[in-house]
Amino acid sequence: MEKRPLQLSLGVTLNDESTFDNFFAGSDNNRQILQDLEKFGRAEGEKNLLVWGAPGCGLTHLLQAVCHQVWEQGRAVQYLPLRDVRGFSAADICDGLEEAEVVCLDGIDQICGVKEWENALFHLYNNIKDAGHYLLISSHTSPPSLPIVLADLRSRVLGCVRYHLESLNDADKQTALIMRAAARGMDLPGEVARYILSRASRDTNELFYMLNTLDEASLQQQRKLTIPFVKETLHLK
Repeated sequence: MEKRPLQLSLGVTLNDESTFDNFFAGSDNNRQILQDLEKFGRAEGEKNLLVWGAPGCGLTHLLQAVCHQVWEQGRAVQYLPLRDVRGFSAADICDGLEEAEVVCLDGIDQICGVKEWENALFHLYNNIKDAGHYLLISSHTSPPSLPIVLADLRSRVLGCVRYHLESLNDADKQTALIMRAAARGMDLPGEVARYILSRASRDTNELFYMLNTLDEASLQQQRKLTIPFVKETLHLK
């Protein structure tokens, strides 16, 4: 019987574009993190990792890239965006998740101080460890600064191997935009990418969302990515 990814059981979907091949690392530090996360996805090395960084640095992309990698190997994986599920019963959602060979908890900073969620994640951590499976956690807050109230959960989170994902500088964001556009079959000239960066949000999530808008508009109107077209489509000043 074909093994299906457990993420489908919670109705959580993954972005098809969130792969390792589609992630521009920038710095040597980030490239090393990519290599280590790929090893993690192959069930090599440490079993408990935590990667943290500023909003927009690509944490969700990397966690989903791990999920895609694990799924492609035919192994069971569960991706859990804590920001989106924190309003639901923690006990119900976490029940049985340790059956997945890899569990990715995206945004542990989102549930800090929520007693029900802290207790549920503490037990989930222990169950994953007992099962001999793998856990990957992300946070937009540095691990020592996480306001986790439950001491036992805090000690386990801080016991993970930790990585700091650095934000891209403007030159790297320009390269990332051009690379992402090329992956979509679009030719994004350097001067157009610079124009976008000079007038739009520096958040990479917002920038890539703009690429989606440009892709759809260029296909509908059969127009190239020029500054006038980008200005008109994105309503930039």
